[in-house]
Amino acid sequence: MPKDPRIKKVLVIGSGPIIIGQAAEFDYSGTQACRALKAEGIETVLLNSNPATIMTDPDVADHVYIEPMTLEVVERILEIEKPDSVLPNLGGQMGLNLSMELARSGYLDRTGIRLLACKPETIDRAEDRELFKETMEKLHQPIIPSEVVETLEDALACADRIGYPVIVRPAFTMGGTGGGICENKAKLIEIGTNGLRLSPIHQILVEKCIAGWKEIEYEVMRDHKGNVITVCNMENLDPVGIHTGDSVVVAPSQTLTDHEYQMLRTAALDIITELGIEGGCNCQFALKPDSYDYAVIEVNPRVSRSSALASKATGYPIAKVATKIAIGYTLDEITNDVTGKTCACFEPALDYIVVKYPKWPFDKFVYADKSLGTQMMATGEVMSIGNSFEAAMMKAVSSIELGMDTLTHKPFEELTDEEVVEHMHVQDAERVFCVYEALKRGIDHKVIYDITKIDWWFLDKMQHLADLEKGLAQCNGVLSLEQYKTAKKYGFQDKTIRRLAQVDTLPVENYRAGFKMVDTCAAEFSANTPYFYSTYDGDNEAASFIAEKEAETAAKGEPKKKKVLVFGSGPIRIGQGIEFDYCSVHCVWTLKKNGCEAILVNNNPETVSTDFDTGDRLYFDPLNPESVDNIIATEKPDACVVQFGGQTAIKLAKHMDVLNLVAGFQALGTLLSVGVMVLPAVTARFWTRRVATMCIASVLIGMLACISGLLFSFHFSLPSGPSIILSVGIMYLVSAAAMMVKNIHLKKLR
Repeated sequence: MPKDPRIKKVLVIGSGPIIIGQAAEFDYSGTQACRALKAEGIETVLLNSNPATIMTDPDVADHVYIEPMTLEVVERILEIEKPDSVLPNLGGQMGLNLSMELARSGYLDRTGIRLLACKPETIDRAEDRELFKETMEKLHQPIIPSEVVETLEDALACADRIGYPVIVRPAFTMGGTGGGICENKAKLIEIGTNGLRLSPIHQILVEKCIAGWKEIEYEVMRDHKGNVITVCNMENLDPVGIHTGDSVVVAPSQTLTDHEYQMLRTAALDIITELGIEGGCNCQFALKPDSYDYAVIEVNPRVSRSSALASKATGYPIAKVATKIAIGYTLDEITNDVTGKTCACFEPALDYIVVKYPKWPFDKFVYADKSLGTQMMATGEVMSIGNSFEAAMMKAVSSIELGMDTLTHKPFEELTDEEVVEHMHVQDAERVFCVYEALKRGIDHKVIYDITKIDWWFLDKMQHLADLEKGLAQCNGVLSLEQYKTAKKYGFQDKTIRRLAQVDTLPVENYRAGFKMVDTCAAEFSANTPYFYSTYDGDNEAASFIAEKEAETAAKGEPKKKKVLVFGSGPIRIGQGIEFDYCSVHCVWTLKKNGCEAILVNNNPETVSTDFDTGDRLYFDPLNPESVDNIIATEKPDACVVQFGGQTAIKLAKHMDVLNLVAGFQALGTLLSVGVMVLPAVTARFWTRRVATMCIASVLIGMLACISGLLFSFHFSLPSGPSIILSVGIMYLVSAAAMMVKNIHLKKLR
């Protein structure tokens, strides 16, 4: 059936400020939702308190409210705008909680406003721990022995009955907030008290700890007619006991038998059907490694934190499809925009492997406790795609910006074998590197498995990487062509090979990667808006795609557009958040508006910049010089922009300048980017006591910015380009004046 004709105006509730467990992925889903609603002619109202997001741009929704995310504010907006519906399932836990407050207060019943996608009772059955337990028992779905409690005394009594260790899971919280593993009574008192405080309904689930089981997730989709599909299944490298947001995750799952895969898939589809969810749903399972026993951990009756990863991993626009289902469409009526031919009821097929690697803030908090548990600690993540686990894992490690190009972590190289084995007992952010060190030293896989419960398949793949690295280190200055090509196939960079093999020249210079498509259908259908990942298997689907598009343009007699590479900002972390994705996206939109082809490079699955239709093309690859060279060799762009991707992109400025000198490749705004990001760092480090010198530096930077803006404008005739760049230049000139005034004022005070 077509969209529901009763839906004319919808309030979309955003996710509010970026917090651990609720980050940029909800800006991505909310932006997709608003754009999908507007495309259907539905008037869209948005509430969000985060000004750094794309969704709060004036042209994303018809009416934007940047206001506190409270019940009173929502009610005021509803009274002003008078929408007929509220879309609650794309704003994370914030959207669900506010919607439930509206329902419980009776406001929705009094006004006749509908909740789209999921009813209040559906949210309750998934989020309320007692109702969830009853629902799973009704479906005969196994659950972990547990009790729902509302007081600390009941929690302690429950733990005595089921035995320690136990896991505390607060109701209606995000990212495991307030939860954790309790090995004893003292720990339960600490975590239980905090969990009861943080739960909006002061309720926690105390469950038997089954740490060591595999953790598997399924992203599923359902429409109001009962059509259901599995979009993606994902497997944690780490076992149950570490939050999935803090685990290395692979998609699709790699260690399940067909029976296990189908068993859990059926369970996920039964759960979403029973709950009556219309749209996306995330189901999490624990699977016992040595049997077919499993248990349902939890269900998110909304587009979840993992949905962005699943969407980018498969190319299936989960948030957009979920929005269209919410307004009445069925899966068979929704076109898959990536292929332009298939409908949304086709389950994605993957002919590659995806690795998600978390980005933790411990590089900022060096002395903080790095232990991991059921409460999420990561601030962001990177996603890498390869035709093998090894290649994808190597890309991921080079993307997390710890200065690493293999899994070798120098502090572990200094430990004895006994100390390495001892450290593997610690569940922290560095355990994968510790396991890798153990593998390099030949420590038995059974010893590693017994300690970590990391599946043997992952240990074998990591052992392969360790063997390749050791093999390169034993070259002693003589590197064969076969060794080199094998290392490239499995993700080793040229600089890494040179360092390990102790060679100055490689068997093949400028050995370039090809690129494969992400098209949702394993190349069964051609794609209109694919995105690409690099491989060394000899094929280059990106080059073929580009040639085909250019031939179509020439056949139409249209002029060839200038190509500009735009570098994104990589993983979200402290000091470099969603605001840089905002800048990158606006750069792309401005380039496209002014007749350029905008080509994005980024590795963050949470962002709008890595949406399939933001740029003309997207490369999901590391932001390092070698990766950039590979993309340039295929795309042959006219220029690049580094200044909008934060420090991640700025690090490429020097490499781009070298390309400019060698090959005439222009980095637009390079002087500006170096001035804005590098020179202030230099002045902060060396000249903080010389205010006069800082003033001179700021004046020079301002002048360079103005000149750079004018060059940018004259070369590409972009009317909006200089306004941004010149404003930065003026900002520096103003800051210089402010410093002088402040210095004079300080002298007067003295």
